[in-house]
Amino acid sequence: MVEVNVEPDGSTTFEGAADDAGGAEGATAGEGFDEEVPLMEDVVDAGVDPAIYLLVAFVVGAFLYFLYLRRQRSNEEDYFSSYEKFNIKLPAEVDEYYSVKDKCMKAGWSPGKPAAGPEKANPNGPHRVMAQALMKRAIGDIPIVTFIQKEAAGMNKLYSQSMCSVSQWRAYQTAESMVSTEVDEVRAEADEIEPGWSQVVWRQAMQYHTMLKQKHELEQKQAAETAAKKMEIEQRLNAAKAQIKSKEDEKEAAERIARELVEAEEKEKKNSSKSFGMKKGFLEKKKK
Repeated sequence: MVEVNVEPDGSTTFEGAADDAGGAEGATAGEGFDEEVPLMEDVVDAGVDPAIYLLVAFVVGAFLYFLYLRRQRSNEEDYFSSYEKFNIKLPAEVDEYYSVKDKCMKAGWSPGKPAAGPEKANPNGPHRVMAQALMKRAIGDIPIVTFIQKEAAGMNKLYSQSMCSVSQWRAYQTAESMVSTEVDEVRAEADEIEPGWSQVVWRQAMQYHTMLKQKHELEQKQAAETAAKKMEIEQRLNAAKAQIKSKEDEKEAAERIARELVEAEEKEKKNSSKSFGMKKGFLEKKKK
């Protein structure tokens, strides 16, 4: 039976309907299932909560991903070395060249005017001194020029594939711009010293640099060979000294053994004479 209750605030409630519905559902459920349905709390108490497995899997996955990112960052830092590989500087020969140029201009040398006559043949003339200073500058620039040339293709490829950061790309661009400016300045200075020299100045600098490098490597090789020969001679000398010392030790040992044998023989003779010696007057006739 359903009863209707009217509350003071005007709301209504129904009693008896829930009990009847609950009883009907219970009766229906009881007809289909004879066993008691276990609750979720009983399942959790009986074993490990599946959420724990999910949590452990998430932690392990996050840790492995962290290691992967760290390894990638380490490889990237090893390659770029915090941009230090592009933190290049111009050689000291650049400042030396401008110092020589100032002295030559004070001495009366004019840029763009080729030397002629005795001045061109003079080894100490301004024209010759300027040419030597510029060639020395270009030779000093060769290492950074070749370095940028080797890095250009790789950096352009990395940047096109978004495999390097903006800071790394800017560091490379700064270095590349500085080297390009230096190359153009050397060509301009070459034309001031000798018109048309700019066409071959870098090729000549590369040839001289290669010759000096080979000479330096040859000197290092000869120095290493000399050191090796010196060490070999010292080893032979030490071995000979050790052999001589060994022979001297053997000779001393032989002499010592001979002395000991002689002393032992003499001692043996003395002991023998004492044991078997006859008394004085043993064969003499007794006096009556």
